[in-house]
Amino acid sequence: PPPTPTMVKLRQVAEAATDSMRCRSTRTVATTRSTTMAFRSTSSAASLALLLLLASLAVSTATGLGSSSSPSNPSARNVAFSRRRTRSAAAAASLTSSRESVSAAADAVPRGGSTRAATRPEDDEEGDDDDVEARREAEEEARKVRAALAKYRSDQSVLLQLRSTLLSEALAQRGVPLPTLRDVCTTDGDRPAEKCDWDCALSTVEEPKTCLYSFDAEPDTKVVAPLGTDQWISLSALNRLRRTDPTKVEPMWHGRYAILQSWFSDESEYSLLQHVGIGGFLVSSVLLDLGGGMVLRSLLALAVLSALCVSMPLLEYLVGRILVSSALWSKWISWHRIVHAALPFKLLVGQIAWKSIAGAFAKLEGAVRERAVDFECAILEECVPVTVGMGVEEESEEEEDDDEVADLEGEDYEDEDDSEYDEDYDEGSDW
Repeated sequence: PPPTPTMVKLRQVAEAATDSMRCRSTRTVATTRSTTMAFRSTSSAASLALLLLLASLAVSTATGLGSSSSPSNPSARNVAFSRRRTRSAAAAASLTSSRESVSAAADAVPRGGSTRAATRPEDDEEGDDDDVEARREAEEEARKVRAALAKYRSDQSVLLQLRSTLLSEALAQRGVPLPTLRDVCTTDGDRPAEKCDWDCALSTVEEPKTCLYSFDAEPDTKVVAPLGTDQWISLSALNRLRRTDPTKVEPMWHGRYAILQSWFSDESEYSLLQHVGIGGFLVSSVLLDLGGGMVLRSLLALAVLSALCVSMPLLEYLVGRILVSSALWSKWISWHRIVHAALPFKLLVGQIAWKSIAGAFAKLEGAVRERAVDFECAILEECVPVTVGMGVEEESEEEEDDDEVADLEGEDYEDEDDSEYDEDYDEGSDW
């Protein structure tokens, strides 16, 4: 594969580290060479001093032999002795200086097998600082190299996993039995929504209720919530939302409850529509739900056609007056081209007119449907019973009053029947 920017950077860092190591090795070799040359020069000086000492000893020996051969000349012996003494002192001095130079050269060579020449303390400190800085730079460069290499390896591992995932998906689509992302995903939507019962309460000024749709429910309106919860929503808002956009109903409770199947289905035992009566049945189940609104659309089209038929004489009169008017025929030059146009143009004009009529009919249907939904909401507000809160006592009192009235009416009817039976019995007894 072509080199990536990370690989190029790694190469540059490696080359820089190699150059620095090469410079350090070159410096070490130069220091070793200088030390070796100094040691060689010192060794040559010491050997020269030894040669001079041997030569002086040889000369002194030869002079002593000459003096011993002529003992009769004492002055000559004294002169020779003084010369030998001077030469011995000079040789001793040269030997001492050669020893000092050899010891200095030996001290110049460092202990422990190092090839770096010994220098002065100031030079040693400067060299140590340079070595420390060079070592730090080398460590920093090595750390950068390691970090870049680790990043490169992690990126390559991620890319390899992505390639394997894409390959598995492609092979699975072709029928190869391989695990895919769908096999390892556990989304929240996999949990089926559960059916639930409902609670209904009355929102008043004294006891206001919250609403999931509009934050606060309007006063004197009913709100509903899943049984055992306080996640209230206005009944009218819930019904209007399920008519306009049913997909947004269950997400109001995060998909935990099957609201549409539980509260607005004829097959559910928790349905709200079982309390609406015959009027609510006609509006909800027949007019709005049957055939996906086809009944409402058909009735509306029938009403429009009936209106056209009823107003046909008036329309014929208006069209006739327009066709024979001078205002129309005075502009013959403007519209005669449209009358004598080609057939595709006439079809295009007809299509535009049909779309306009269909759009007007859709707007009329939307307005009528909205009125029907408002009427359905009013029926639900009136018929759905309150199960918690203030309205429960009022409804229970009304039911008790109705029961008492029914009981009283039944007692009066029974009294009347008994009195009539007694009268008939008395007459029969007299007969």
